[in-house]
Amino acid sequence: MLVYGAKDLILTGYTDSDFQTDKDSRKSTLGSVFTLNGGAVIWRSIKQGCIADSTMEAEYVAACEAAKEAVWLRKFLHDLEVVPNMNL
Repeated sequence: MLVYGAKDLILTGYTDSDFQTDKDSRKSTLGSVFTLNGGAVIWRSIKQGCIADSTMEAEYVAACEAAKEAVWLRKFLHDLEVVPNMNL
């Protein structure tokens, strides 16, 4: 059984990318982490599926991937009947 002492659960998401990390494929790396009251609950770091032409495009792709993950996490927490405040 998981019990929280705080009244409000705060879900926070962070994302970042590194432009064209892989010099052979020219793919960028993206990473994201989501925390619930300061503790990491989901995280990942992967190569992007597309080749970004700029740092801004790499950051945009990372933000889109993190947004999709946030939607999934929100639905998952809803299924567990946990309703956090979201800071994304």
